[in-house]
Amino acid sequence: MKRVMIVGQPGAGKSTLARQLGARTGLPVVHIDHIHWTPGWVEREREEKLAMMRAAEREESWIIEGGLSATWDTRLARADTVIVLDIPLALRLWRLVKRRVEFAGGQTRPELPDNCPERFDAEFLKWIWDTRHSNRVRTLALADQAGPGVRTVVLTSPRAVRRFLRDLDSGAVAGH
Repeated sequence: MKRVMIVGQPGAGKSTLARQLGARTGLPVVHIDHIHWTPGWVEREREEKLAMMRAAEREESWIIEGGLSATWDTRLARADTVIVLDIPLALRLWRLVKRRVEFAGGQTRPELPDNCPERFDAEFLKWIWDTRHSNRVRTLALADQAGPGVRTVVLTSPRAVRRFLRDLDSGAVAGH
């Protein structure tokens, strides 16, 4: 396990899993939110995001978590492990509300650039609701698109994530 691609919908636990894997494996973690946003929730230009992502993908080892689906093909081509977090909508929404409360008062989560305080507004909620099926289909399809030498893992619950990490710690998951 040298190049790990983690995808899933908002609130699935991508950033948390990436940090946990990074701590266990020593692999560098790349949060797509650092590529997508600059301080103050200013979105980077598309070409700049793509260039930053391509540079990250060229590295020898990484854990890249997040969307930027325009780069899924090249990321998938380099990944040796793909982890899809397919967590139920109700739990994801609960996590997003909990995260909003946890980072209230203008705090910024570690996977975001400075001055990007947590937000959970009607527009974001509408996007989550509107894309709950289409985005799920797209992320699950990645497991089918991975090449024959790529380990694919679909985790559908917090228990499955804990079991995956426990197996990694015990050596049952090879590659670290």
